[in-house]
Amino acid sequence: MFNFLKGSVFSRGGERSPDDRDFDKGGRALAVWGSPGAGKTITAVKIAKYLAEKKKKTALLLCDMTAPMLPCICSSSDLENERSLGSILAATTVTEQLVKLNCVLHKKLDFLAIVGMLKGENEYTYPPYSAKQAKELLESLHRIAPYVVIDCGSYISNDILSAVALMESDAVLRLVNCDLKSISYLSSQLPLLKDNKWDSDKQYKVAANIKKQEASEQVEHALGSVAFRLPHSNELENQYLAGDLFKDLSMSDSKGFRKEIEKICAEVFGC
Repeated sequence: MFNFLKGSVFSRGGERSPDDRDFDKGGRALAVWGSPGAGKTITAVKIAKYLAEKKKKTALLLCDMTAPMLPCICSSSDLENERSLGSILAATTVTEQLVKLNCVLHKKLDFLAIVGMLKGENEYTYPPYSAKQAKELLESLHRIAPYVVIDCGSYISNDILSAVALMESDAVLRLVNCDLKSISYLSSQLPLLKDNKWDSDKQYKVAANIKKQEASEQVEHALGSVAFRLPHSNELENQYLAGDLFKDLSMSDSKGFRKEIEKICAEVFGC
């Protein structure tokens, strides 16, 4: 259960973060966005898991309302409760307490709170929401947890929450697969990010799901400078297909992916 006397959702095990100064330092919010099928959800979940295992109080926001990702990342038996993102955005005013009440907790990760849509729900299950409610949600999450990881939808033109997350986050990972279709998609979306409200300086270009047979160097040349390179992993793909993304990566073919997640966390969050 949540400990509202202490104002925290991270008190189930009685453990405290070894660095409660994270709030004083301001923490960071990271949005993960990119072309369809680039591995946004996989990357966001693995980053959130890495931070939570380091006892960093972390919130994972799953924005997709068309295909809810919460049922795709772990079994419902791994969760302590089931609450919906829709219940938050349906409120006229989004408050910190409302967000706390609708956080989903993972039984094995005491420092992780998840917010997302439930199985069977969609964007029409709840009333329409505005950019105001989306911003209030993000602000509330940041007060609850100093580290916020946001899994954005690809289609930001009609996804208010993802669009606001890209504007309000401290950093953005921009993922693209190493194929021409993904680059074409990214090119079609980038004009939407040319306005001054989109801070291009905080965006990290990421070549994602790189396979040995793909011409990743040519893709990186088309993208320009690439900050991170996430290699393909059969183990990771199997975890995604099985809906078990909070499972550890232990096989040798995942070594490169694990190292890149560590590099991302060091660069973006300083840990």
